[in-house]
Amino acid sequence: MAAENSTVQVRVQEGVLWVEGEAYPLRNISHVGQRVLEVNKGAAWKQFIRRALLCIVLGAIAAAIFGKVAGVLAVIVFGLLVWQLVRVINRPPVYGLVLNTSGTQRDAVWSLDQAEIQNLVYEITKAIGKPDSAPVTINIKEAVLGDQIKQYGAGAIGIAEHSGSGDIRGGGR
Repeated sequence: MAAENSTVQVRVQEGVLWVEGEAYPLRNISHVGQRVLEVNKGAAWKQFIRRALLCIVLGAIAAAIFGKVAGVLAVIVFGLLVWQLVRVINRPPVYGLVLNTSGTQRDAVWSLDQAEIQNLVYEITKAIGKPDSAPVTINIKEAVLGDQIKQYGAGAIGIAEHSGSGDIRGGGR
């Protein structure tokens, strides 16, 4: 699935924080914060180098056995590896609103714009202090949808899917 951005509506009304269709009573929120997810560039480079070396070795062997066609194919594969590295390294960081409710930490909304999440943290904290204040509606215009977030770990690369609101669901590819 291709990643896309859309608008997610967040509102505080009558003592309840609404993130799209999910409700968080303000009296149950014990902590409001933010999280940043960034590409692990070191892991991306390590993976590229391993794949590039494998491509060069296998390409040289295949070119020696099968001739120019195998060499051209190896150059094309190497070009695809470079393209994939550039694409991964150029991914922007993703910022998330983190809410702790009743001992459970939830990632409520994700955005490419850090200022949107910082403003949301401020407004929610202000509403917790004054739950009977006027309703507030904030539209997160850079909300992240889809499988935007890549996870790099020891040995395996997974993918985290997210709809723009609610918790992340992990998986692997």
